[in-house]
Parts: sequence; structure tokens; C-alpha cells
Amino acid sequence: MRILERLVRLPRCYKRNLLRLSDTLLVGLALVIAQLLASREDTLATPVTWGLLGAVMLATPLVFGVLGGYRIVLRFLTLKVMSSLMLGVLLLTGLLHGLDMALGWPVAWQAEPVFAMLAILAVVGSRLSLHELYRWSRRPQRQPVIIYGAGAAGCELAHSLHQGERYRPLAFVDDWRGLHGSLVEGLPVHPPATLPSLIRRHGIAQILLAIPSAPRCRRRQILEMLARFSVPVQTIPGADDLVSGRARIADTCDVQVEDLLGREPVPPFPALMTTDIRDKVVMVTGAGGSIGAELCRQVIAQGPRALVLVDNAEYALYAIDQELQAWVADRGERVKVHALLASVREGERMREILDCFAVQSVYHAAAYKHVPLVECNLVEGLRNNVFGTLGLARAAVAAGVESFVMVSTDKAVRPTNVMGASKRLTELICQALAAREEGNGRPRFCMVRFGNVLGSSGSVVPRFRRQIEQGGPLEVTHPDITRYFMTIPEAAQLVIQAGAMGGNGEVFVLDMGEPVRIAELAANMVRLAGLEVKDAEHPEGDIEIVFTGLRPGEKLYEELLIGDDVAATAHPRIMTCREASWGWDELEAFLDELNGVMRRPDPGGIQRLLASASLGYAPDGPLVDHVWQARQDARSREAKLRKEGVGKLLLQERFRSSGEA
Repeated sequence: MRILERLVRLPRCYKRNLLRLSDTLLVGLALVIAQLLASREDTLATPVTWGLLGAVMLATPLVFGVLGGYRIVLRFLTLKVMSSLMLGVLLLTGLLHGLDMALGWPVAWQAEPVFAMLAILAVVGSRLSLHELYRWSRRPQRQPVIIYGAGAAGCELAHSLHQGERYRPLAFVDDWRGLHGSLVEGLPVHPPATLPSLIRRHGIAQILLAIPSAPRCRRRQILEMLARFSVPVQTIPGADDLVSGRARIADTCDVQVEDLLGREPVPPFPALMTTDIRDKVVMVTGAGGSIGAELCRQVIAQGPRALVLVDNAEYALYAIDQELQAWVADRGERVKVHALLASVREGERMREILDCFAVQSVYHAAAYKHVPLVECNLVEGLRNNVFGTLGLARAAVAAGVESFVMVSTDKAVRPTNVMGASKRLTELICQALAAREEGNGRPRFCMVRFGNVLGSSGSVVPRFRRQIEQGGPLEVTHPDITRYFMTIPEAAQLVIQAGAMGGNGEVFVLDMGEPVRIAELAANMVRLAGLEVKDAEHPEGDIEIVFTGLRPGEKLYEELLIGDDVAATAHPRIMTCREASWGWDELEAFLDELNGVMRRPDPGGIQRLLASASLGYAPDGPLVDHVWQARQDARSREAKLRKEGVGKLLLQERFRSSGEA
């Protein structure tokens, strides 16, 4: 082993010279053996034969050198390399035949084909031996893995891993019975039922999923099955990334949560994607947020005339602006991107932006969305979400914007928190303005309601990953809590498409699939990381899942519909629903009253006012606004101090009275 290590570490020029010497000796030995096998050992003593032997040996490194035989790195030995070596041996055989004929056949012609076969075996075999010896020396340093999927992607992955330093593929696992028991890339193919025994017998360190073309529902089934083994699972990139060149087969990565959900995305409808965007001026509010940034990416890909980014978070706005400017520069597009620091709460600023840039389409994604945070900052949440939307919508009407699409949330349906109530109010604002402006032609208002998106800021999935990396525990609020999920790109595409098909004042609801139990999602993420969940059944497990209790305003489950009046649309993932709305006069009076209560401020009064309105708002816990709580604490301290002060005065009076007596 030490000798091999020293050989591997030699400078490349030394290794090439050793290979030249080896080829020369092996070719000479092959010619001597061929002559002996041809029963012409008597000619070996003649000077002519030795001269011929010397000529062939001297020509060996020259011929192989011209064919590139010494520029090859042996650990990357391929069929093409072996073909060039065989061609070199055939050229040497041709040289031998020419010289042999010119010198009067000192070497029997019968020996020439034998020489060719022996030389090929010696030259190619020596390189194969060195290649396998090198791989064997690296075997203890490489992790044993199983590849799930023996198709084209699996074969390419196995080939890449054979050349690499990290993984050592031992077997394939595949669902197709026709492959069971066969060899693919030199590895046996097993049925999935044998996985437990394979893992135990070979000490498998990881399972690599190589089925990029499989539908997500099938990937979900496979991942749920693999999660039982508590072996780390990685996957190769998806088919779209492989085809586009953004990734390679060998670029294994962690299992995406999208695969755990099993939700199959529907390709966007090109006509709907471009209706409100192509050759138009588009504005996206909340452009630095998760949904807003993805909306910007989707919008700019549809060829708008200009894209106006609005956000009050400086760094988030800077980041998406830089990304989009780079995108435009790389593709030579003529789209103008304008990044504007502004808050939607400033109605005059919004009107100025809409007028100056002649905005035609607005996607309103700016909002405070974190339920517990808004619950603890009640007044600011309402100012931003409700009155920010009100000011922006009024500015859009005044500026003659063509379409106004507001991003809503499933938390607006029968809300138990202020954030949900605020989003329900924004829906009512858009509906009321749509009804008031009916017949004026502009703008066309619509709302798009959907659930959680994967990977957004504050999302549970990145938090679970971080907690797994830290060794746990994973924090889940309740064992039975469920949520709807979809990917950010799919959500953004559906928002754009829903906005394009929207009638005035319509509420669109996205098909979110089946709700996901958060506790199951957490457990699967732990197991697919190769760890065991620590619970009553597995007290020696690695990571515990702890239940912390529902946070302020949090619901066990979310809903997407207020009523049952639902209709299908041209898109299979988008539904439209007609829901109760308010008249503009009624809504305006309520908003004036709400604004007055907020100015005092009176969080308790705000909560009571929201609950009294027909929003479906039903708070399920005490008021937790931080400012209100601090004020209450201060009053309690003052009352306590006052009480203690009065007690001291009474005590002093008693002492004084007793002294006079």
C-alpha cells in the first residue's frame, strides 16, 4: 500500500516515463513469447531477430505517444483510451510485418497475430490493473452507497462515482422486475424489498436517488419507504435542471421537500403568463420578499417593457435588483428595471410612482405575513397591510392602472389572528373598489388566495433543516397541526395566470393539494438525513421532536374557501369563488372608525372592532400586543408602588398617633 501511495504521489513526468518503460518491455516480451509459441526459438539467437525486436521496442513509446497514450490519467480510464492503445498495437504489428518481410522473415508470420493479441493484453491489461489497484487503495476512504434507479441517469451516476473519490457504488435498486439479477455498469440490480438486508450487509452509508424523470407522486412514495431505514438519502438534480445544463448527474444534493409533498406542478399557460406583462410596464410591491422576488423573476422572463420594484427593505431590494440587472445583461434584453425604496403606506408616493412610470399592471405582494409577529405588533400590522393596500389601490384607480392583482392568504378565511383579519380586509377593499369603479374600465381588481410556500422567509422547512444540522430538537407547535404547501415558483406563476383571467373583483383560490401534517414532515426530514427520531419507542434516537404549543393567533388547520360558491377556470390549479363583499360606503366608514381607534392607540378596542365586523374574525387567545402589554405592566407597577406608598403613610400615621398618646 505504501509503495502504491508513493507511486501515486510521484510527479506526472516520472509516472509517464515509467509507463513508457513498462510498455517497451511488455511489447518486447510479447514478441519473444509469440516467436516461441510459433516454434521459431532457433531464430531468437540471430542478430537480425534481435535488431527487429529492438526496432519494435524503440517504436513503442513513439507510437503510443503520438496517439496520446501518455497524456491519459489512469484513474479516468475509458473505452476510448483502450481503443487508442489497441490501435497503437496494430500499428506496431504493421511495422513488424513490414520489417519482417524486408529482412527475409526472421520472425515467422504466424507469430505476428499472436504478438498483436499478447501486446494488447499486456498494454491494456497493465493499465486496467493499475486503475483497479488505485481504486482498491481508495476503497476505505469512499462511502459505500446504493443507487436507486438503474436507468440512464443511474448508469451515468454510477460511472461518475467510479471515477470520483467520495462514494463507492455497490449495487442498484430498481422497481422493474426485468432488471433484477442483472448487472448494470458492473453492479448487481436488486428489488426494493432487499434494501434492509443490503444496508445491513454492506454497511451502506447513503442511498442516492437517480430517477429525475419520475413523477413527484412516485418520488414521494419511494422517499417515504426509504425514510424507514434512517439512512441519509440524496438525489440527483431534476430533469429540468439536467436538460437546461444548470446541473450535472454527479451533482447530488439533499432531498427537496417538494419531493416529500408529492405535488406535481402544472406547466404554466404561455398565453396567460404574457397577457398582463408582455410589452407593458409592471410594478411589483414587496419585491424583496419571497413571493415578490419570484414574481419579479417570472415577470421579467415574459418580456415587459419595464419592471418597477417597490420595497422598503433596502438590502432585500438591492439583492433582487442586482439579480435582475445581471439577468438582463446576460441575455441582452432591453427591459428597464427600476428599484424604488418606498412604503405602500405612503399613498402619495405610490401615486407618484404609478404616474411617473405609467404603470399598467400591479402585483401587490407587500405585507407583514408572520402571524405571531403581527399579533404582537397589532397596530403596525394593520397600518401596513390594510391601509397600505387602501392607499395603493386608490393610487392605482387615480393613475388608471389596467390590472391590480393582490396576493392574499388562506389565513384570511375565518381568521383567528390579526394578520388573517387584515388580509381579509384587503380583499374587501379590492372588491369594494372594483364594484365602485365598475364601468370605468380601469383598473381590473382581483385577489389570489393560497397557503404556505416552501422556502419562504420564516418558513418551517429551512428552520427544520437548521435544527437538524444543530442536532435538534425539532420544534413543532402541535402534533395535529397541518398546513398547505406549494413551491414559490409555482405560486408566482399561478398568481400571474390568475390575474390574467380575472374578472373585476374576483377572488381566485389556488389548488394547494392535500394538507401536510407538520409533525410527519419533521419526522421524514430527520430520517432522510440518516438519523432516528428520538421518542418513546426509540429512546436512543438522535433527534427529538418537541411540541411547544400553538403560538398566538395560530390555527390547527387552514382553509381556502369562505363559502361553497366555487367554479373551475381554464387552469386546472386555479378556482374562482364568489364571496360576500361590502359596499364602498360601508367599508369606508368602518376603515375610518378603525383608523380612529388605531390612533389612540387602543389594541383591545381594535380587537373588539375587528371581531364585531363581518370578517369571520374570532380571536382564540388573549391580547398579546407588546406595547399594550408593556403599558399594562407599567400600570401594574405604578399601582403597586402607589399601594405600597399609601401603606407606608398609614403606618407612619399610626406610629405618630401612638407617640402622641
